[in-house]
Amino acid sequence: MKGWVWIIAALLGVVFLASVTWAGQALLVKGMEAQKAGRNVEALKLLNAYVDRYPQAREARYYRALALNGLGRHKEALEDVDKALADNPGNVNFLLAKGTILVALERRPEAILIYTQAMQCDPRNAEACKERGDCLAQEGQFAEAIADLNRAAGLARRDPWVFNKRGMVWFCQGEYQKAVADFTAALRLQPDLAISYFFRGNIYRHHLKDPEKAIADYQKGCRLGSSLCCGELEKMGVKPAAGSR
Repeated sequence: MKGWVWIIAALLGVVFLASVTWAGQALLVKGMEAQKAGRNVEALKLLNAYVDRYPQAREARYYRALALNGLGRHKEALEDVDKALADNPGNVNFLLAKGTILVALERRPEAILIYTQAMQCDPRNAEACKERGDCLAQEGQFAEAIADLNRAAGLARRDPWVFNKRGMVWFCQGEYQKAVADFTAALRLQPDLAISYFFRGNIYRHHLKDPEKAIADYQKGCRLGSSLCCGELEKMGVKPAAGSR
């Protein structure tokens, strides 16, 4: 009889441990889902509870870092992603997150090194190429930026932001036709990308001396809710198009 009592107690213990483990995993899954949906406050609450139970959980720290970064708590986010990377330094997603956080902290030279590390781990990672190219451009290294963004464009032909970012680099170098071509490519891929209308409109207005095309772009951007485009129309004395937000 005592043997059966011991076996039953052991089985109940296993069931209890399994239920505790499942409850913890539910916190993680719900926290991840909330972060991916942009509900960063909710995600942070759930992931805090999970990390309190499992301090070494890399995945939880990664998603908590994303939530913290989304809430503007960049230094805390950097601490989390560094802990996630401590015993997994070659995880490209973790490296990309760290690069994003460093950019938010305006520590671009460090971000360039992190994106370089990500590219060494995964040479065909378009996101790392794109973001390093953007950082290089912000640091005034335009030739290197174009090289990265060309590579990113070859790897991610359907990413409008590759072309938008490359268009900005061409613009900074006075290559206005190339810039227009890239902004047009970005808009072909994502017609509601209001910022591309703004940049292309500025080129038409100030550099290619084509106010009609500039107005058309500003009106499209204004309809999409871009205060920048609406502001340019106001400066030009042009009414926003019908349907503008």
